[in-house]
Amino acid sequence: MLHLALTGNIASGKSTVASLLAAHGATIIDADLLARDAVRPGTAALDAIVERFGPSAVQPDGTLDRPALRRRVFRDPVARDALNAIVHPAVGRLRDEQVAAARRRGDAVVISDIPLLFEVGLEHAFDGVILVDAPESERLARLQRDRGLLHEEAQAMIDAQWSSSRKRSGATWIIDNDGPREQLPTLVAELWQTIQALPLRGSSADTSL
Repeated sequence: MLHLALTGNIASGKSTVASLLAAHGATIIDADLLARDAVRPGTAALDAIVERFGPSAVQPDGTLDRPALRRRVFRDPVARDALNAIVHPAVGRLRDEQVAAARRRGDAVVISDIPLLFEVGLEHAFDGVILVDAPESERLARLQRDRGLLHEEAQAMIDAQWSSSRKRSGATWIIDNDGPREQLPTLVAELWQTIQALPLRGSSADTSL
């Protein structure tokens, strides 16, 4: 089984790339979905978040108030690190369970979609790393246009992640999503052909698409 990581800074188009790779036959393990599962009511992770951030971290129905908490941690690196220290281990355990299940099924290509792959130091745990990238100015515009964020909010979300240049140096492949949307399926198809042809075990060669 080939286990790859997929990452990309916010508004880079990573989720679209994940969907396209799934259509080609890859098994996608989505860290965002795992993170929601990890902090559902009754979990140890949610209890730890409430203990650290107070009862305002949850909504009246007992679920995590993700927008409010996100606004708080994106402006406070100490709070963000504290949240990550709670959530990431729980997500990691859930990911390990899904990877083990994929291995038992005999899945050929498993791709873990991890937005903060480099920030949490997981890039060396995979057979290869796919980075989806776009210029910061374009990502900023997408956040304001597609998510209705104010400029300051969008910039804070971008600033909370490593720079693209820092991530590019550690990627096995790079998909530059800075052109028309119509070109993305072609780039992903080319990447899929490469994945099918190379085992990547221990590979460190960088390729830009």
